[in-house]
Amino acid sequence: MRTGGRILVDQLVLQGAGPAFLVPGESFLAVLDALYDTPAVRAVVCRHEGGAAMMAEACGRLTARPGIAFVTRAPGATNATSGVYVAAQAQTPMILFVGLPPRSRAHLNTFQDFDLRSLFGGMAKHTEIASVAAALPETISRAYAIALGGRPGPVVVGLPEDVLSETADTGDVSCIEAQRAEPSTVTMAEIAREIAAAEQPLVMIGGPCWSADARERVQSFARKFDLPVAAAFRAQDYMDNRHPSYCGHVGINMDERLATAIRASDLLLVIGAPLDEIGTGGWSLIASPVASQRIIHVHPAGTDPRDGVRPAVQVVATANAFATALASLPAPNVKRWRTFRRDLRAAFERTQEPLATPGAVQFAEIVRKVSLRLPDDAIIASGAGNYSQFVHRYTTYRNYPSSLAPASGSMGYGLPAAIAAKLQHRDRTVVCYAGDGCFLMTGQELATAVQYQLPLVVIVADNGMYGTIRMHQEKTYPGRISATGLVNPDFAAYARSFGAFGATVDATDQFDAVLDEALDCGRPAVIALTLDPQAITPSKTLDAFRADGEQRRR
Repeated sequence: MRTGGRILVDQLVLQGAGPAFLVPGESFLAVLDALYDTPAVRAVVCRHEGGAAMMAEACGRLTARPGIAFVTRAPGATNATSGVYVAAQAQTPMILFVGLPPRSRAHLNTFQDFDLRSLFGGMAKHTEIASVAAALPETISRAYAIALGGRPGPVVVGLPEDVLSETADTGDVSCIEAQRAEPSTVTMAEIAREIAAAEQPLVMIGGPCWSADARERVQSFARKFDLPVAAAFRAQDYMDNRHPSYCGHVGINMDERLATAIRASDLLLVIGAPLDEIGTGGWSLIASPVASQRIIHVHPAGTDPRDGVRPAVQVVATANAFATALASLPAPNVKRWRTFRRDLRAAFERTQEPLATPGAVQFAEIVRKVSLRLPDDAIIASGAGNYSQFVHRYTTYRNYPSSLAPASGSMGYGLPAAIAAKLQHRDRTVVCYAGDGCFLMTGQELATAVQYQLPLVVIVADNGMYGTIRMHQEKTYPGRISATGLVNPDFAAYARSFGAFGATVDATDQFDAVLDEALDCGRPAVIALTLDPQAITPSKTLDAFRADGEQRRR
């Protein structure tokens, strides 16, 4: 006989679960007891449920298996919604377990009681409350199957306290594997004909179910066909940025030359990338099929009807299966688009030259320095804010997976994601970028990094404001700045108070030595960059990006 807590943890072991990120709660003490002597599933104690859920999402992104988080009742569950939302928007497999009051009190006004299905129903892919300990193997296997199947996403499972403490004699369920949807030979023959007939075909990559194998096969396909390839928003590591076909990323602050090329392309082969607002430039780059543009969309669950784009051809297939099928396509004898690909690649390469900004610390130059300094398999994590546009523009991603950034635009994601990455890949260098506002949303997780001795580096862009909102404020209500200024701590001293390395950089020429020290210190490190408020925030800087694009286009 096993307790419900033991049965649940045994299922996680059978499913190959990695770390269980959690903030402990009295409602799932039986799970904590089972984790005590289960080294295969390591309990990682976090400082906030939002951080724990974001770590689980990042783990799911890195492994393509559901990341696991445990939180307790209403306050813990509501805090965890931020990470569940990140997973939903990124189509990341994840399972959030929520401790609940005992079943016998479900109809009463119990302390910290809440309606789990109402809270997560519009956000998670599936919500369920475990009924009895004996049914937990089936509950867990169902959660895995739903999280991995079709359009991957988060699943939330409620765990009544007495379900976890009761005992049962029940068998286990075997490991759930992700579904594999493959394109037909007829579909692939049609795609070959479409490409051969196109004048300016372009490939876009992104979305769920990507892998290192898919990356290699798509790169081989792109080289064989001499096609330009663009990465979806925050999917830049899906292709080696040094590949001659790679032409930049789609979405916020994308290169104007690439935007023009997408609009002009008569055939878009979209592999996995979502056709949502960000992925289509507010639906200005891609529209429903018209005579001048054909769209082929490949996705394991088909095109989401809510995206508002109706492709000419929908292919229900995983990225791995479709990438494998691409190898069978014969390259056309005449590649009319060779110059198209070459010009887009040249335009992308020119974007790598850092633009000067106000102030003694040149953030663009520093991001470029970091990119060139780190090994090819380094992992870069970031949250959201104008600073992240510099990260995406000036970082060369060489490996997969090597980028962790929230497609949802959620602030605070970078540090939790970096912690998950370092736990998963202790042999790889992990660097997190964060804005000052972004960092302080989950900065307490620095204690988690110290507790588990994770030598990662956090680079904080400190300009004393919520920069993205200030940018829009200056454009929409010029001269009426309100509620966007910040009073920040000494970030270096803040880091040292946790037992981490901390340093402040006030000039660009100081950075190299500080980075070397941070990378070599053997513990978590925070480097605070003192930025001019005009450096990465106001519309002037983004206008400079656009002006640079216009100049290169001419």
